[in-house]
Amino acid sequence: MQNLQIDAQRLWDSLTHTAQFGATPKGGICRLTLTDLDRKVRDWFKSQCEALGCVVAIDDMGSMFARRPGKNAALAPIAMGSHLDTQPTGGKFDGVLGVLAALEAMRTLHETGYETNAAVEIVNWTNEEGARFAPAMLASGVFAGVFSRDYAYSRTDRDGKSFGEELARIGYRGEERAGARNFSAMFELHIEQGPILEDQARMIGIVQGVQGVQGMRWYEVTVTGQEAHTGATPMPLRKNALLGAARLIERIETIARQHAPHAVGTVGLIENRPNSRNVIPGEVFFTVDFRHPDDKVLDAMEAKLRLALAEILPPMGLTYGEARIWHCPPVKFAPELINCVRIGAEKAGFAARDMISGAGHDAAYIARVAPTTMIFVPCRGGISHNEAEATRFEECAAGAQVLLNAVLEFDRRLG
Repeated sequence: MQNLQIDAQRLWDSLTHTAQFGATPKGGICRLTLTDLDRKVRDWFKSQCEALGCVVAIDDMGSMFARRPGKNAALAPIAMGSHLDTQPTGGKFDGVLGVLAALEAMRTLHETGYETNAAVEIVNWTNEEGARFAPAMLASGVFAGVFSRDYAYSRTDRDGKSFGEELARIGYRGEERAGARNFSAMFELHIEQGPILEDQARMIGIVQGVQGVQGMRWYEVTVTGQEAHTGATPMPLRKNALLGAARLIERIETIARQHAPHAVGTVGLIENRPNSRNVIPGEVFFTVDFRHPDDKVLDAMEAKLRLALAEILPPMGLTYGEARIWHCPPVKFAPELINCVRIGAEKAGFAARDMISGAGHDAAYIARVAPTTMIFVPCRGGISHNEAEATRFEECAAGAQVLLNAVLEFDRRLG
């Protein structure tokens, strides 16, 4: 295998440039999926790929596929990529590094004239974060047959705008049916989003699976009481939806701690209505995120959540609605691809360790329909989903180099 070297400065410049699309005052990015900012970064990405001679296709979920042909058209393409959407207070590297490192790998292949056996594709998956349209990993989920297209299109943001309408509005609803194309493999580079690599002074994480091999469940809860004047309504006669929600949030914390050390539980989004200082809250909407390696434990946590709803709210004169909107079971990655990453790290001379992902990624769904694996690089303090998220120049370069090495190692085996 020819020892191709990525251009670390060019990769860094691309990361810096794209961080301007949705830049926040604290140095992060707010680039929610299917917004005008998302359209702008997509347009930039498309132009960069076409400048390399790649053909860019877009499916009906808005996912983008930039293909460079290989010598053998009979081989399914090797995919590499991640996502360009971010959290409302996201960092510069979560998801973005995986797409731009793939772009840098493609640039290296182009400028050296290296011919792969299989075609190589860069993928930008739509709505990985799930910050605007829940659930997360929506487009890769449709691609893998987890969700229907109609279900995805019907998802709405908190302003009532639908995924399907917004996809069409920004001009990224393609004609290709999601899931119509095949991959011989998919590699996803990502920041670790945890502290292990930094703590152990390892440059590369060789990812064995997603969620430790842990499962995730998301819930949506609406608590309904009665709006009333704060000054004229005695305390015993109140139906305070926010108070009921607060007691539930504390119980959710308790449920997670009861199943420690592997369980986690989080209420990350809450909306209080009418949200007026002199009106008793009449309705509260909030989300719950439960995670644990064992589905049986998740079943128990779910049962305790539903028991808490029934125990806490009716005695307070409150009603409620609850729904599990997402379940992502444990995922193990393809051993052959894991081996390619291991060889890729060795060829580049980087210290590596086997690990699992505590967060969900598009690779978790693509693993259902194609051999898949992930590569991790460190992030400072393990901080992610935060504007303070930081990965060093050398770490980004290392990840891109191992990504290219792993793709070429797998391509060599195809030949």
